[in-house]
Amino acid sequence: MPTARLTVLEAASQVGGVIQTEPLDGYLVEHGADMFSTQPPEALQLCRDLGIADQLIEPLAEGRGAMVVRDGRCHPIPEGFVLMRPTRLGAMLRTPLLSWRGKARLFAEPLVRPRRSDADESLASFVRRRLGQETFDRVVQPLVGGIYTADADLLSMQATMPQFVAMERQHGSLLRATRARKRAGHDSRERSSSGARYSQFRGFPEGMRSLFQAIADHLPAETIRTEAPVERLERLPSTAAALGRWRLHLGTADTPLDADGVVLALPAHRFGKLLQTAAPRVKEGTDQIPYASSAIVVLGVRDEDIQRPVQTFGIVVPEIEGRKILACSFASHKFPGRTPPGRTLLRAFVGGAMHPEWLAESDEQLIEWVRDDLKDLIGLRGVPELTRVVRWNHAMPQYHLGHTQLAEQIEQAVAGLPGLEIAGNALHGVGIAPVVRTAREAAERLMQSWGSERAPAQRDKSTATSS
Repeated sequence: MPTARLTVLEAASQVGGVIQTEPLDGYLVEHGADMFSTQPPEALQLCRDLGIADQLIEPLAEGRGAMVVRDGRCHPIPEGFVLMRPTRLGAMLRTPLLSWRGKARLFAEPLVRPRRSDADESLASFVRRRLGQETFDRVVQPLVGGIYTADADLLSMQATMPQFVAMERQHGSLLRATRARKRAGHDSRERSSSGARYSQFRGFPEGMRSLFQAIADHLPAETIRTEAPVERLERLPSTAAALGRWRLHLGTADTPLDADGVVLALPAHRFGKLLQTAAPRVKEGTDQIPYASSAIVVLGVRDEDIQRPVQTFGIVVPEIEGRKILACSFASHKFPGRTPPGRTLLRAFVGGAMHPEWLAESDEQLIEWVRDDLKDLIGLRGVPELTRVVRWNHAMPQYHLGHTQLAEQIEQAVAGLPGLEIAGNALHGVGIAPVVRTAREAAERLMQSWGSERAPAQRDKSTATSS
């Protein structure tokens, strides 16, 4: 493989995008994700490649799991319930989250005929059809809302949870698929989890900033250029000396940057705009990918100010409850060292695709709403020691119905542009691990294309990536 000179163009003043860690008055505040999944394995492999895998820590064993609100009270997610598939039926029978009517409908799932159409289906439609309205409203919708901040009636099953579609096709029923997995010994980990499988997640003692600091330290000096937004991307004519070269016009520099290869790690609307001249079909596709906005309201509180402590990692709130918060994460329950002694760090999520209008409110109003909700739900009282509002406008791509086909259309259009690749969360997964996978695959495709070129072997290669 040829070697490459790498230039990273970062529009912001620091690397990491929405992943930032901020120390505040003894608290360690994460602006975005506070951990990453080991599946798919690319993020974990990146840590190994960087030599920082020994720094990784698992979430604390005590308190793993989450709670769901019903009628203003917090109840544990039934043990063994994984997003929309119960692996321990006894736990479902005992849960107060569902009425007896709802439980009867859930257990009748094997009697529901499997869907034979290959057409995409919304997540809400899939769950209502197979598990019933109550299971959707009271369990699945809040869990999915906490992951995607999305409208489940628009969310694509094929793009977000294809494993459940495959289970229905193969076994005709989610419960029958669960029995088959149990017989094969595949569900042992799921049967001891509630909602999220926390044993598959990892974090850092000093927060997620450690990952991006390690990446920056690992790269040669002056590789990363911050405050360097790409305003325009120009495709240069192919010649024997410059096959598939690109010119990047930066908003902060008079001299453009030429590169043999470009990886665009940007929101869909941003890379679509950059390619509107070189590949109009890309922009046609990216214009159809909506984005949701949300805010994280961070509160640092004294332990004694929580009258009804929650011992799990957090709570999720069904839309049917009519609350302002989507979910609240107890960050200091997940990892040690997040707070001063005797304190709890809360991160409440507001807005999302269902309520974008709430993001127009002031920070003070969002804080008041969150405090009011948490007063009802966990007995929060007093004045928080720390308050912080982190806003992410148009930051979460929404994988609506037809997203898989839309992603294929965009990728086909990009495939016709030599030396150009797409990474990031716009097409194939919103978590850190899927994003690392898209980046690795994009880099490998670029290197393979260079290795197959007929240009002289001594030709210098350079690449630019923009985020």
